[in-house]
Amino acid sequence: MIGWTLARYFFMRYVRITCYFLLGIFALALLLDFTENANRMSSLPNYSVMQAFVVSALRIPFLMQQMIPFVALFSAMATLISLNRRYELVVARSVGVSAWQFLLPACFGAFLFGLGTIFIVNPLSAYGFNKAEEMAASWKTGKVTAVSALRDPWLRQKTDEGETIIGAKSILNQGATLADATFITFNNDKSIKERFDARQADLKPGFWQLTDVTRFALAEEPVQYKSIEIPTQLRPEFVQEKLASPETIPFFQLPHTIKVARSFGYSANAFDMQFQSLLALPALLMAMTLIAATVSLKFVRFGQSGTMILGGVMAGFVLYVVTVLVKAFGDAGFVPPFVAAWVPVVIATFFGVSFLLHKEDG
Repeated sequence: MIGWTLARYFFMRYVRITCYFLLGIFALALLLDFTENANRMSSLPNYSVMQAFVVSALRIPFLMQQMIPFVALFSAMATLISLNRRYELVVARSVGVSAWQFLLPACFGAFLFGLGTIFIVNPLSAYGFNKAEEMAASWKTGKVTAVSALRDPWLRQKTDEGETIIGAKSILNQGATLADATFITFNNDKSIKERFDARQADLKPGFWQLTDVTRFALAEEPVQYKSIEIPTQLRPEFVQEKLASPETIPFFQLPHTIKVARSFGYSANAFDMQFQSLLALPALLMAMTLIAATVSLKFVRFGQSGTMILGGVMAGFVLYVVTVLVKAFGDAGFVPPFVAAWVPVVIATFFGVSFLLHKEDG
């Protein structure tokens, strides 16, 4: 049985290498995102370099959250390869420590890494992304006439006064606020009645509150309004389900959001899929660790080439792609979210365990 001192040593080695990968990805993501923001938003009148840097920093947790499975894979591979090259695993095996025992600290570290992503990174990601979108929207000039009426609308509402198509350049406050919004109303014969371009539209009980509005109508001069109310029968839960990205809702709010949405008859598949994916994340990271072990344990003993390491990377990439693909089916409702989130993880875990049993225990 592996001792506490050796287990702690392996665990701390995994944690240290994981931190190195996280710092490297943080710096690279910050540099790339800041460069992209500078190129895309530098022409806006309220743009400043410091604010652009803050926006990029706020977006980093959201970007890093997408890379967590690969960080777990590369960290486990780097940890096991470094231990093998320094013959530490050889010494551990010589005193009777099996592969399953010295993989336990890495799997435990991956499990804690997943929990940290759920309870720390995810809330920071949701908050930072929303704040970054608000800051970026505040830089815009408000010339919403640039919004194309030919774009696919996000929302279509029907009231006693007719039908309205709603579009926007930016979605804030989980769908309850639209920046640079366009409202196009129709007559009963489906002809366009009027168009409202607003700097901001806030969903209130029973109406949309439009701010800094320009009204366009056929054969009429554009008219400016400080504020206009447009009736609506849309509920906040429906708008949130249609407009808000599930990744922008913190983990702690997802169960309540799902419950409320379903109480009004909405499917909430996307939110349920996000919730189940987060619940399955620690197990997914442990599966990534097992996949890393299948190509890293015998690096020194059998002169393993880089081909096997590349195979491990490809196996982890395939698992990630399959997870994203099945998640898309769960979002669309073709597969129950619970099944879509957990089946790839279970299959990958069985694959890793079976491979290691065959190689290590015959």
